[in-house]
Amino acid sequence: MNNDLHYSEDNKFIPVTSVSAHSGTEVAKDLFYYTNQVVNICLYGNPEQMNGWVLIDTGMPKSAVEILSVVEKRFGPNSRPKAIILTHGHFDHVGASVELVKHWDVPIYAHEAELPFLTGKSSYPEPDPTVEGGLVAKMSSLFPNEPTNLGDRVEMLPSDGTVPGMDGWRWIHTPGHSPGHVAFFLEEDRTLIAGDAFVTVRQDSLYKVLVQQQEVCGPPRYFTTDWYEAWESVKNLAALNPRVAVTGHGTSMSDEELTNGLTRLVQDFENMAIPDYGRYI
Repeated sequence: MNNDLHYSEDNKFIPVTSVSAHSGTEVAKDLFYYTNQVVNICLYGNPEQMNGWVLIDTGMPKSAVEILSVVEKRFGPNSRPKAIILTHGHFDHVGASVELVKHWDVPIYAHEAELPFLTGKSSYPEPDPTVEGGLVAKMSSLFPNEPTNLGDRVEMLPSDGTVPGMDGWRWIHTPGHSPGHVAFFLEEDRTLIAGDAFVTVRQDSLYKVLVQQQEVCGPPRYFTTDWYEAWESVKNLAALNPRVAVTGHGTSMSDEELTNGLTRLVQDFENMAIPDYGRYI
Protein backbone atom coordinates (compact mmCIF):
# COMPACT_ATOMS: atom_id res chain seq x y z
CA MET A 1 0.00 0.00 0.00
CA ASN A 2 1.26 3.50 -0.85
CA ASN A 3 1.57 5.34 2.45
CA ASP A 4 3.20 8.45 1.02
CA LEU A 5 0.06 10.56 1.42
CA HIS A 6 0.63 14.30 1.48
CA TYR A 7 -0.98 17.62 0.68
CA SER A 8 -0.01 19.89 -2.16
CA GLU A 9 3.22 21.85 -1.90
CA ASP A 10 1.23 25.09 -1.72
CA ASN A 11 -1.26 23.87 0.90
CA LYS A 12 -1.86 26.51 3.58
CA PHE A 13 -4.51 27.99 5.84
CA ILE A 14 -6.69 30.54 4.03
CA PRO A 15 -7.96 33.26 6.44
CA VAL A 16 -11.54 33.67 5.19
CA THR A 17 -14.77 32.93 7.01
CA SER A 18 -18.51 33.66 6.96
CA VAL A 19 -21.44 34.20 9.32
CA SER A 20 -22.41 30.55 8.76
CA ALA A 21 -19.05 29.16 9.85
CA HIS A 22 -19.05 26.56 12.65
CA SER A 23 -22.75 25.82 12.22
CA GLY A 24 -24.63 22.85 10.83
CA THR A 25 -28.13 21.99 9.62
CA GLU A 26 -30.01 18.77 8.92
CA VAL A 27 -31.74 19.34 5.58
CA ALA A 28 -33.18 15.89 4.89
CA LYS A 29 -33.38 12.53 6.60
CA ASP A 30 -29.87 11.64 7.79
CA LEU A 31 -28.27 14.44 5.72
CA PHE A 32 -26.43 17.08 7.76
CA TYR A 33 -24.22 19.79 6.34
CA TYR A 34 -21.66 21.86 8.22
CA THR A 35 -19.95 25.08 7.15
CA ASN A 36 -16.17 24.95 7.58
CA GLN A 37 -15.07 28.59 7.13
CA VAL A 38 -16.71 29.20 3.73
CA VAL A 39 -17.22 25.68 2.38
CA ASN A 40 -19.76 22.99 3.23
CA ILE A 41 -19.09 19.38 4.10
CA CYS A 42 -21.88 16.80 4.38
CA LEU A 43 -22.38 13.95 6.83
CA TYR A 44 -24.80 11.31 5.60
CA GLY A 45 -26.08 8.57 7.87
CA ASN A 46 -28.19 7.76 10.92
CA PRO A 47 -26.75 9.67 13.92
CA GLU A 48 -27.51 6.64 16.10
CA GLN A 49 -25.20 4.40 14.06
CA MET A 50 -21.66 5.55 14.82
CA ASN A 51 -20.01 3.51 12.04
CA GLY A 52 -22.63 3.53 9.28
CA TRP A 53 -22.17 6.97 7.77
CA VAL A 54 -20.33 8.75 4.94
CA LEU A 55 -18.44 12.05 4.74
CA ILE A 56 -18.82 14.11 1.56
CA ASP A 57 -15.85 16.45 1.02
CA THR A 58 -13.25 17.34 3.64
CA GLY A 59 -13.27 21.11 3.92
CA MET A 60 -10.55 23.75 4.05
CA PRO A 61 -6.84 23.22 4.72
CA LYS A 62 -5.91 22.71 8.39
CA SER A 63 -9.49 21.77 9.35
CA ALA A 64 -9.12 18.12 10.39
CA VAL A 65 -9.46 18.79 14.14
CA GLU A 66 -12.62 20.82 13.60
CA ILE A 67 -14.17 18.17 11.36
CA LEU A 68 -13.37 15.39 13.82
CA SER A 69 -15.09 17.43 16.54
CA VAL A 70 -18.20 17.85 14.36
CA VAL A 71 -18.23 14.11 13.65
CA GLU A 72 -17.96 13.29 17.35
CA LYS A 73 -20.91 15.52 18.18
CA ARG A 74 -22.98 13.99 15.38
CA PHE A 75 -22.11 10.30 15.69
CA GLY A 76 -20.30 9.93 19.01
CA PRO A 77 -16.69 9.41 20.13
CA ASN A 78 -14.50 7.10 18.04
CA SER A 79 -17.07 6.94 15.24
CA ARG A 80 -15.74 5.96 11.84
CA PRO A 81 -17.27 6.41 8.37
CA LYS A 82 -17.70 3.74 5.74
CA ALA A 83 -16.04 6.01 3.21
CA ILE A 84 -15.16 9.56 2.21
CA ILE A 85 -16.67 10.76 -1.08
CA LEU A 86 -15.40 13.82 -2.98
CA THR A 87 -17.36 16.10 -5.27
CA HIS A 88 -13.97 17.20 -6.66
CA GLY A 89 -10.42 17.85 -5.55
CA HIS A 90 -10.02 21.63 -5.26
CA PHE A 91 -8.14 22.73 -2.14
CA ASP A 92 -11.27 23.74 -0.21
CA HIS A 93 -12.87 20.32 -0.68
CA VAL A 94 -9.84 18.14 0.17
CA GLY A 95 -8.38 20.31 2.92
CA ALA A 96 -8.46 17.65 5.65
CA SER A 97 -8.38 14.58 3.41
CA VAL A 98 -4.91 13.26 4.25
CA GLU A 99 -5.36 13.43 8.04
CA LEU A 100 -8.87 11.96 7.91
CA VAL A 101 -7.94 9.09 5.62
CA LYS A 102 -5.01 8.22 7.87
CA HIS A 103 -7.03 8.64 11.07
CA TRP A 104 -9.96 6.49 9.97
CA ASP A 105 -8.16 4.17 7.52
CA VAL A 106 -11.09 4.24 5.08
CA PRO A 107 -11.26 4.50 1.28
CA ILE A 108 -11.87 7.82 -0.43
CA TYR A 109 -13.75 7.97 -3.74
CA ALA A 110 -13.75 10.42 -6.64
CA HIS A 111 -14.53 10.49 -10.36
CA GLU A 112 -11.94 8.93 -12.65
CA ALA A 113 -11.18 12.28 -14.32
CA GLU A 114 -10.31 13.79 -10.94
CA LEU A 115 -7.79 11.13 -9.94
CA PRO A 116 -4.69 12.80 -11.49
CA PHE A 117 -5.27 15.78 -9.17
CA LEU A 118 -5.64 13.49 -6.15
CA THR A 119 -2.62 11.27 -6.74
CA GLY A 120 0.05 13.92 -7.17
CA LYS A 121 0.24 13.61 -10.96
CA SER A 122 -1.34 16.84 -12.23
CA SER A 123 -1.94 20.34 -10.94
CA TYR A 124 -5.22 22.09 -11.57
CA PRO A 125 -5.12 25.11 -13.87
CA GLU A 126 -4.11 28.12 -11.81
CA PRO A 127 -6.96 30.15 -10.30
CA ASP A 128 -7.68 33.30 -12.27
CA PRO A 129 -7.38 36.58 -10.30
CA THR A 130 -8.10 38.54 -13.50
CA VAL A 131 -11.61 37.11 -13.92
CA GLU A 132 -14.60 39.43 -13.63
CA GLY A 133 -15.77 39.40 -10.00
CA GLY A 134 -15.24 40.70 -6.51
CA LEU A 135 -12.44 40.62 -3.96
CA VAL A 136 -12.37 36.84 -3.50
CA ALA A 137 -11.68 36.47 -7.21
CA LYS A 138 -8.85 38.99 -6.91
CA MET A 139 -7.43 37.02 -3.95
CA SER A 140 -7.58 33.69 -5.76
CA SER A 141 -3.91 33.74 -6.79
CA LEU A 142 -3.26 32.84 -3.14
CA PHE A 143 -5.34 29.66 -3.37
CA PRO A 144 -3.58 26.28 -3.66
CA ASN A 145 -3.87 24.53 -7.03
CA GLU A 146 -1.15 21.88 -6.85
CA PRO A 147 -2.22 18.24 -6.39
CA THR A 148 -2.87 16.43 -3.13
CA ASN A 149 -1.49 12.89 -3.13
CA LEU A 150 -3.89 10.35 -1.63
CA GLY A 151 -1.95 7.47 -3.15
CA ASP A 152 -3.82 4.21 -3.52
CA ARG A 153 -6.31 5.21 -0.82
CA VAL A 154 -8.32 7.07 -3.46
CA GLU A 155 -10.53 4.92 -5.67
CA MET A 156 -12.69 5.55 -8.71
CA LEU A 157 -16.40 5.91 -8.09
CA PRO A 158 -18.33 2.79 -9.27
CA SER A 159 -19.07 2.90 -12.99
CA ASP A 160 -22.70 1.90 -12.38
CA GLY A 161 -23.46 5.29 -10.80
CA THR A 162 -23.94 4.01 -7.25
CA VAL A 163 -22.33 5.77 -4.30
CA PRO A 164 -20.42 3.65 -1.75
CA GLY A 165 -22.14 3.69 1.63
CA MET A 166 -25.10 5.75 0.37
CA ASP A 167 -27.89 3.35 -0.61
CA GLY A 168 -30.32 4.78 -3.14
CA TRP A 169 -28.06 7.69 -4.14
CA ARG A 170 -26.42 8.04 -7.53
CA TRP A 171 -23.53 10.15 -8.66
CA ILE A 172 -23.84 12.42 -11.70
CA HIS A 173 -20.85 13.68 -13.68
CA THR A 174 -21.06 17.49 -13.69
CA PRO A 175 -17.85 18.77 -15.29
CA GLY A 176 -16.95 22.37 -16.03
CA HIS A 177 -15.77 23.60 -12.66
CA SER A 178 -13.32 20.70 -12.71
CA PRO A 179 -12.97 17.76 -15.12
CA GLY A 180 -14.22 15.11 -12.70
CA HIS A 181 -16.72 17.13 -10.67
CA VAL A 182 -19.72 15.09 -9.51
CA ALA A 183 -23.01 15.74 -7.74
CA PHE A 184 -25.11 13.25 -5.76
CA PHE A 185 -28.87 12.74 -6.02
CA LEU A 186 -31.40 10.73 -4.05
CA GLU A 187 -34.44 10.19 -6.27
CA GLU A 188 -36.62 9.04 -3.37
CA ASP A 189 -36.98 12.53 -1.91
CA ARG A 190 -35.20 14.56 -4.65
CA THR A 191 -32.30 15.59 -2.44
CA LEU A 192 -29.25 16.99 -4.24
CA ILE A 193 -25.66 17.46 -3.07
CA ALA A 194 -24.43 19.75 -5.82
CA GLY A 195 -20.84 20.50 -4.85
CA ASP A 196 -19.69 23.53 -6.84
CA ALA A 197 -21.66 22.74 -10.02
CA PHE A 198 -23.81 25.64 -8.84
CA VAL A 199 -23.68 27.47 -5.53
CA THR A 200 -26.07 29.57 -3.45
CA VAL A 201 -23.78 32.52 -2.76
CA ARG A 202 -21.80 34.59 -5.25
CA GLN A 203 -18.45 33.11 -4.31
CA ASP A 204 -16.26 35.70 -6.01
CA SER A 205 -17.71 38.53 -3.85
CA LEU A 206 -16.12 38.82 -0.40
CA TYR A 207 -19.08 40.75 1.04
CA LYS A 208 -21.64 38.21 -0.16
CA VAL A 209 -19.49 35.35 1.12
CA LEU A 210 -19.11 37.01 4.54
CA VAL A 211 -22.86 37.61 4.99
CA GLN A 212 -23.91 34.52 3.01
CA GLN A 213 -26.34 36.47 0.82
CA GLN A 214 -28.41 33.71 -0.76
CA GLU A 215 -28.82 33.45 -4.54
CA VAL A 216 -28.45 30.63 -7.05
CA CYS A 217 -25.21 31.23 -8.96
CA GLY A 218 -22.94 29.43 -11.36
CA PRO A 219 -19.76 27.76 -10.13
CA PRO A 220 -16.96 29.86 -8.58
CA ARG A 221 -15.51 31.86 -11.44
CA TYR A 222 -11.84 31.87 -10.49
CA PHE A 223 -11.52 28.06 -10.72
CA THR A 224 -13.99 27.23 -13.52
CA THR A 225 -12.21 26.46 -16.79
CA ASP A 226 -14.91 25.12 -19.13
CA TRP A 227 -18.03 27.27 -19.12
CA TYR A 228 -19.87 25.29 -21.81
CA GLU A 229 -19.58 22.10 -19.75
CA ALA A 230 -20.53 24.02 -16.60
CA TRP A 231 -23.74 25.24 -18.27
CA GLU A 232 -24.61 21.74 -19.46
CA SER A 233 -24.05 20.43 -15.94
CA VAL A 234 -26.44 23.01 -14.47
CA LYS A 235 -29.05 22.07 -17.09
CA ASN A 236 -28.73 18.41 -16.13
CA LEU A 237 -29.12 19.12 -12.41
CA ALA A 238 -32.08 21.46 -12.94
CA ALA A 239 -33.79 18.72 -14.98
CA LEU A 240 -33.79 16.53 -11.87
CA ASN A 241 -36.18 19.03 -10.26
CA PRO A 242 -34.52 18.76 -6.84
CA ARG A 243 -36.62 19.50 -3.78
CA VAL A 244 -33.65 20.55 -1.65
CA ALA A 245 -30.02 21.22 -2.49
CA VAL A 246 -26.84 21.52 -0.48
CA THR A 247 -24.10 23.28 -2.44
CA GLY A 248 -20.39 23.59 -1.80
CA HIS A 249 -20.75 27.25 -0.86
CA GLY A 250 -23.75 29.07 0.58
CA THR A 251 -26.75 27.91 2.57
CA SER A 252 -29.10 25.09 1.57
CA MET A 253 -32.09 25.95 -0.60
CA SER A 254 -35.38 24.17 -1.23
CA ASP A 255 -38.77 24.06 -2.95
CA GLU A 256 -39.96 27.02 -5.03
CA GLU A 257 -36.97 29.20 -4.25
CA LEU A 258 -34.60 26.49 -5.51
CA THR A 259 -36.71 25.69 -8.59
CA ASN A 260 -37.02 29.34 -9.57
CA GLY A 261 -33.35 30.01 -8.96
CA LEU A 262 -32.21 27.08 -11.08
CA THR A 263 -34.65 28.00 -13.85
CA ARG A 264 -33.27 31.55 -14.00
CA LEU A 265 -29.69 30.27 -13.97
CA VAL A 266 -30.29 27.82 -16.82
CA GLN A 267 -32.11 30.40 -18.94
CA ASP A 268 -29.65 33.26 -18.36
CA PHE A 269 -26.41 31.40 -17.66
CA GLU A 270 -24.42 33.55 -20.09
CA ASN A 271 -25.24 36.74 -18.17
CA MET A 272 -25.54 35.36 -14.64
CA ALA A 273 -22.61 32.95 -14.55
CA ILE A 274 -20.14 33.35 -17.41
CA PRO A 275 -17.74 36.26 -16.75
CA ASP A 276 -17.30 38.98 -19.33
CA TYR A 277 -13.54 38.53 -19.19
CA GLY A 278 -10.95 36.24 -17.69
CA ARG A 279 -8.25 33.71 -18.50
CA TYR A 280 -10.66 30.85 -19.23
CA ILE A 281 -13.25 32.71 -21.30
